[in-house]
Amino acid sequence: MRKAELAVDKKQDDLARAALERSMSYKQMAGSFDSLVADQKAEVDNLKSALHKLEQKLAEAESKSDMLIAQHRRSRALAKASDAQMVIGDKSKVATFERMKSKVRHAEAVSKAKAEMVSDNASRTGWRLWRRKTRSRNC
Repeated sequence: MRKAELAVDKKQDDLARAALERSMSYKQMAGSFDSLVADQKAEVDNLKSALHKLEQKLAEAESKSDMLIAQHRRSRALAKASDAQMVIGDKSKVATFERMKSKVRHAEAVSKAKAEMVSDNASRTGWRLWRRKTRSRNC
């Protein structure tokens, strides 16, 4: 614009016209660049939104994968437990084991009672001996 004014002042209309045309051309290019920048910003926003959605889907897929892995592990554990129960067989084996435990407990109780009886007999015998000694001294 400034060059056009200077050219008009010097009475060079063709240079002024060329300067005005260049100025107008530059303004049009600046306007088109502004619209390109706005379009690019909108495209960036769209891409960011798409990326966010993809990240959400990935997180969702990972959580589903983790859940499926956990379910698979659980099913394998249940299968192993079922196999172990099948190997154990019927309840009679468990009942036999319980009877054996009961017999062991009974034998332990009898042994403990006998040990207490022996201990009581020893203290009674000791008491009797002490009484005899004290009586023989008093006489």
